[in-house]
Amino acid sequence: MKANILIGAFALAGAMACGAEATATIDFTSTTGRINKWLHCSGYGPRSYPRSLENDDKALAALHLTAARTHDWALVNRGQRIIDTQYIFPLPHLDPSDPRNYVFEPTDHVLSLSQNIGMKIFYRMGTSIEHTGKWGFNTRNPADHARYAESLAGIVRHYTQGWANGFKWDIANWEIYNEPNIRACWRGTKAEFIDLYVTCLKRLKSEFPQLNFGGPAFAGCPTDYMKELLAACRAADVAPDFMSWHYYGQNPRELVAQPARVRKLLDEAGFPKCRTVINEWHYLVSWDGIHGASSPDKIRKAHSGPSAHNGIDSAAFNLAVLAGFQNSCLDQSYYYGSGCTGNWGYKDGIGKFNKSYWSLKIFGDIVSGYTEKVAAAATVPSVTAFAGLTADKKRGFVLISDYRGKGPLNVAVKGMDNARIVSAHVLDHTRDLEPVDVEWKDGTLTLPRKDANSAAFFVVLEPQP
Repeated sequence: MKANILIGAFALAGAMACGAEATATIDFTSTTGRINKWLHCSGYGPRSYPRSLENDDKALAALHLTAARTHDWALVNRGQRIIDTQYIFPLPHLDPSDPRNYVFEPTDHVLSLSQNIGMKIFYRMGTSIEHTGKWGFNTRNPADHARYAESLAGIVRHYTQGWANGFKWDIANWEIYNEPNIRACWRGTKAEFIDLYVTCLKRLKSEFPQLNFGGPAFAGCPTDYMKELLAACRAADVAPDFMSWHYYGQNPRELVAQPARVRKLLDEAGFPKCRTVINEWHYLVSWDGIHGASSPDKIRKAHSGPSAHNGIDSAAFNLAVLAGFQNSCLDQSYYYGSGCTGNWGYKDGIGKFNKSYWSLKIFGDIVSGYTEKVAAAATVPSVTAFAGLTADKKRGFVLISDYRGKGPLNVAVKGMDNARIVSAHVLDHTRDLEPVDVEWKDGTLTLPRKDANSAAFFVVLEPQP
């Protein structure tokens, strides 16, 4: 039957008897916790440039992203000296206690754009990545770590205490640096960075104990480096409020498993209150064709077809990860990128929303409209199942993401007796969150695939008296 037809009660045994083998099961009678909106954040923020030519506000607001991390904003807002410490406090030999030595106005503006559409700010201090080959100008070790820490304190004070004609904005999370374990982001030694981190952390927490300071946004999940950094913090009697790191790859299970490993590491190191934050993650088949360009064929593969960087595999990966995070110990998650168009953006070269955008749109609808998780499980490795209810339990959703699967999708649903399907949408290689007719019979949803590529289905149900 079609999506708008009312069908009878749940009967799992009957469904199995009819030969509809379940690839996932949902139980709306069993709630498993609350949906965490802080796991749906991003590096995206409205742009200062080219605002007079293209305004991103509506496109971003539609994603219902909880917060935006400010890393690389200086790179995607061309010509704007914003966010990065060297742009706000450009002459490091000057007195960081004198507000005349700071340039705040451009950053004031770009941060206000996010505030205006309801996105909170996760502020990355330090500098954007610097692909300058062997040189490196902004990623060098600061000559005076104590003075550098004072300049960071001036930035925090301006945006949270109103200092220097500033603001009293609710910016709770402040990250010290980005990816110190790769050369494009840090030109000093490991020992120099650890000293800088500990010096800044101690200085900032002394003046702003009510705020969260942490980082350092490691490239990957290098547990040995984490242990060294935490040991230095312990020796200095200072505790980071969060540990952050990044992931680029194509294994959603590996990504979703990382928070538990870091949680264990933090607990064993004596930091049980330190939160876990993955604040850059994105599907990636290969850096070649994205950052590199060894051949036209590599570039073509990176940008076209189901397995492209922002194709349907990427979208299904995103939904599998976002759903998996909701059942992990992760505290916050920020999808990368920071741009509008390009490899790390949500539009292609001609301004069309890519598949990654639509995957974020699905999850934005979830975190903005639903509060309760319910029991959901998949019976095949390629499938991720996620489901939930509104606070009043008058409406529920089912999300099925099949990442690189090919088989039929049959979902056994319990606890939605006499429910009607309010809406059903599909995201696949040829359709961008389009309405789709699904079969809803004897407690089983049968989701129709169009081809053998990855696909995701978002179905909204409403119980009936």
